[in-house]
Amino acid sequence: MRDNIKGGALTEVTFFILLALYKPKHGYAIMQFIEEKTEGRLTLGAGTLYGALSSLEEKGWISPCGDTDGRKKEYLITDAGKAVCDKEIVRLKELLKIAEDIMEG
Repeated sequence: MRDNIKGGALTEVTFFILLALYKPKHGYAIMQFIEEKTEGRLTLGAGTLYGALSSLEEKGWISPCGDTDGRKKEYLITDAGKAVCDKEIVRLKELLKIAEDIMEG
């Protein structure tokens, strides 16, 4: 996963996974959320998703919640993950503003 913590730039997949986890979800529900919100433009395979979840958990951006012994492990975004999302939203708004200024030029 190539997320640039210093610059705040996240991959689109990482951003959507974090957004999905503002409410607890298991892996399949995360995949459904992303496919629905992007109208099918982004779809994740199980291997990609679970690798990303592992990486995000290591970074402290998400954590397991609820019954972690069950078959369907649920995750929830942490405060650190929310801060990363907030930073990404600011970055995206700045990017959009620059593009609009240039295009209106």
